[in-house]
Amino acid sequence: MRFISFSSGSCGNCSLLLGPSSGILIDAGVSLRRIRKDLEAVGLGYKDISAVLVTHDHGDHIRSLGSVCKRISVPVWTTPVLHEALLYHPFTRDWIGPCRQDLMHGVWNPVTEDFDVQYFVVPHDATQCLGFAIRCQEELFVLMTDLGHTTPEALSWASQASTVVVESNYDMDMLLGGNYPQYLKDRISHGIGHLSNEACAQAITSFLHPGLRHIFLCHLSGNNNTPELAYASARDALVAAGVEAGSISLRVLRRGVCSPLLTL
Repeated sequence: MRFISFSSGSCGNCSLLLGPSSGILIDAGVSLRRIRKDLEAVGLGYKDISAVLVTHDHGDHIRSLGSVCKRISVPVWTTPVLHEALLYHPFTRDWIGPCRQDLMHGVWNPVTEDFDVQYFVVPHDATQCLGFAIRCQEELFVLMTDLGHTTPEALSWASQASTVVVESNYDMDMLLGGNYPQYLKDRISHGIGHLSNEACAQAITSFLHPGLRHIFLCHLSGNNNTPELAYASARDALVAAGVEAGSISLRVLRRGVCSPLLTL
C-alpha cells in the first residue's frame, strides 16, 4: 500500500490510500483543485481515486465532497446515518445521492477491488463519527481521528494494524492557557471533542504490538499544539515502552501541507 495526506487539521482533512490497482480517498475537506495538483506532483490523477470514505459530516472533512461527486463520480461509502445527514448538508445535498454506498456494520465491505473496510464509531460531536479498519491483502490500515476519547473497539483494531493514523490534536497546557473561550475548551477536552497529545501517547502504548510499522499523528490543532510537541509525546511513549529506535516509523501529518507519497 501507499499513502498520501493532502492536509490534516481543522483547515481541511483529506488523504488517499492506494493499493495495487485502486485507491480510496478518505474525506474530502480540501479543494478538488488542490487534490488534483498534489496528485499530479507525484504522478497520480483522478483515475487513481476509486472510492471515497467519509468519517463524519463536519465541514473540514466534507467541504469538497460535493465537488468530488460532481467531477469524479465515484462511490461514496459511509453509514446510512451519515448518508442521511449528507443528503441535507449544503456541501453535499445536490450531488451525494447517485454516489451513495452504505457501509454495513460488523462485516468486511468490499469498497474497491483491493480494499475491504469495516467501520467503528468513535465519540465526537458530529451526527456520527467513524474510524476505519481497511484491509488490503495481508495488511491492515487503521484510521481514528476526531475522537474525544479512545474506545476498546478502536484500540482493538489498532492493535492488529501495520499502520495506524491517530489523532494528536492538542497540548493540554496550551489549550488551558490559551485564549479560547471556556465553552470551546470544554468542547475540545471533555470526551466528545478531540484527543490530546497525552491521550494519544496512552493510546499508542495500549495498541503497540510486534506487527506495527507506521504511526501517523493527525489532526493537530493550529492554536493548541505544535508538530514538535505532538511528535515528542508519541516518541517518548514509544521509548518508555522499550520500542527499538527506528523499528516503528513515526510521522506527523501536517496542517495544509501535503505529505510525501509514502510506501507502507
